[in-house]
Parts: sequence; structure tokens; C-alpha cells
Amino acid sequence: MWSQLTLSILAEALLETIYMVGVSVALSVLFGIPLGVLLVVTGPRHILERPLLNKVLGWVVNVGRSVPFIILMVAIIPFTRLVVGTSIGTTAAMVPLTVAAIPFVARLVESALQEVDRGVIEAAQAMGATPWQIIRKVLLPEAMPGLVLGVTITTVSLIGYSAMAGAVGGGGLGDLAVRYGYQRFRGDIMVATVVILIAVVQVIQSFGDRAARRLDKR
Repeated sequence: MWSQLTLSILAEALLETIYMVGVSVALSVLFGIPLGVLLVVTGPRHILERPLLNKVLGWVVNVGRSVPFIILMVAIIPFTRLVVGTSIGTTAAMVPLTVAAIPFVARLVESALQEVDRGVIEAAQAMGATPWQIIRKVLLPEAMPGLVLGVTITTVSLIGYSAMAGAVGGGGLGDLAVRYGYQRFRGDIMVATVVILIAVVQVIQSFGDRAARRLDKR
């Protein structure tokens, strides 16, 4: 039977993971959605066609997605220290998590927006809608189910990344699994962290799928 202390440590690690992932998802959505929208609307034959800008944005996003997370986390340590004052801990881990997620979100948003029927966009243009009105009242609402699924996928991915960040001092369940499970030969702690992570992912995925189905007008 686990002691009260063990349960307390597990609960604290879970809260750290939720905090770390929650803030990272919010920030990546805040920056990733506008970036994804720009990737679409500046593309060929779209409402704000800008070939050069589109190519530059696409290149930046591709570079961001190409760097493995563990390398990115180490490479931006100076930036992390500049932003939060330290490179160790739960708050510090949110910086590389957010940086890694922004281009990922941008591509998911781009994919969701490209599924919107061009006929709907052309109809809005014919009625005199401005590009901003088309983005706000046509593109984003029509793509909402895909956007919700994209946020869900991002959240699940960041849970995995957060465990990796925890392995190098980022806190959360990953840190607990290494310090208490692996280094102290506590197999039960290792199993517990895996079970908790699986349960969290299942809850998030189920909630995201349900929300997307409710938003789907088809």
C-alpha cells in the first residue's frame, strides 16, 4: 500500500504536468493560430496572396518542426533564461514546449483552413467582405472542428514532450519517473506515472473528439 507521502508526490507531479502543458498549449495556440492563418491567406490565389511572405513563413515553420525537441530544449537555454530567469524547473520547461508547439499548431491550423470550401470564401468576397471579415466569419468558424482536433493533438503531443522535459529537470511526471522511479529503483512509481499519463491522454482525446463532433455542421 502506498504511503500518503507517495500519493502526495504523485499528485504534485501531475499538477506540475497539467500546469506546464496547459500554459504551453495556451501560448502555442495564441501564436500558432495567427501563423497558420497567415500561411493560408498569403498562399497562391488566396485572399491576401503574398508569395514571398508565404515562402518565408513556410520555411520558418519547417525549420521549427525539423529540430528534435531534446536538441531544441538545450539550444534555447539562453533564451529560456532570458524569458523566465532560469533554465531548470516547470516554468522554464514551458519555454521550449511552447517554441516547439507553435510551428506544429501552425501546420495543423493550415491543414484545417485548407479544408474550407473555396466556394464559401468566394461567396463572401462577392458580397464585399474584407479579408479580416472572411478570416473571422468564414475561415475560422468553418474550420472549427479541425482546429479543435488540432489543439487536442497538440495537447497530447506536449504531454509526451513534458515527460521528456521532466527527465532533464523540468519537473512533472517525467521528473518523478526518473528521480523516484528509475534512480531509486521504484518500479511501482514508474508504472504509476505511465498509467496516469495514459489516463490523462485518454481524457483529453475523448473530450477533444466530442467537442469536434459537436462543432461539425456537416
